[in-house]
Amino acid sequence: MMVVLWAVLAVAVAGLAYVRLAPSNPARWHRPPDVNSNKTFKSGVKRRLPAGPEGLVRLDAIVQATPRTRVLAGSLDDGMITYVTRSRVMGFPDYTTVQKVNGTLELHARSRFGRSDLGVNRARVEGWLGRLQAR
Repeated sequence: MMVVLWAVLAVAVAGLAYVRLAPSNPARWHRPPDVNSNKTFKSGVKRRLPAGPEGLVRLDAIVQATPRTRVLAGSLDDGMITYVTRSRVMGFPDYTTVQKVNGTLELHARSRFGRSDLGVNRARVEGWLGRLQAR
């Protein structure tokens, strides 16, 4: 019985280590958002909104001020940036790609693991957009 418990514990620890340490492949996650309309999914959201000339610059500053968030790929000069935000306790990665297209910002936020993010991506993106519109 003790051996089974240790085996289960070892598998759980290995799974958590994989979630925290698995590399993020920019070729997989840094892709144009392709947003035709606002949509909410079980594991993410797509949003599209009009943006002024400095919209991407202002949003980038807001996103980069978010705890546990870093740029995975892209830049302001490219007009498209993909960010990775990790959950506080478990370190689950969520990916958000933002692109400026003809005066419009397109965002696609999605989780890497699991079927549902429990609304975390929606709340994060809506918080960012609320701060963007308040400026």
